[in-house]
Amino acid sequence: MMYAVQYIMIVAAVVLMTYVLGKYGKGEFDWEDLIFWEGLLLVVLVIAVFPLEIAIEIKKFLGLGRGLDALFVVAIGIAYLMIFRIYLAVDRTEREITELTRKIAIEFEEINDMLKRLKRIEKSGESEKKS
Repeated sequence: MMYAVQYIMIVAAVVLMTYVLGKYGKGEFDWEDLIFWEGLLLVVLVIAVFPLEIAIEIKKFLGLGRGLDALFVVAIGIAYLMIFRIYLAVDRTEREITELTRKIAIEFEEINDMLKRLKRIEKSGESEKKS
């Protein structure tokens, strides 16, 4: 017998899997993101269909007292993995921003140097016209 929350989770997982596939098709997700999210949503789908059986197996594997405790432990572990992925993405983005800022600063300095040289050339040209 399945409960209403199981049906809701199944529908939500299928909708999100379709959404992720659409994002990948549009090029908004790369291959690693597709695999990660589809795998995670597949796990959610399997847990929604067989919650008690999976909770009991995880409970036995981890040596916990209740199956619900096992699901919480696994959920916390998955949450930590997702936070770590976000940390890596933010770190990579910060490094890219730093590199781009350096490049822009160097180019800006080169442009300023060229403008100063042009002004000197203009001034020397004006002084030659006056004489």
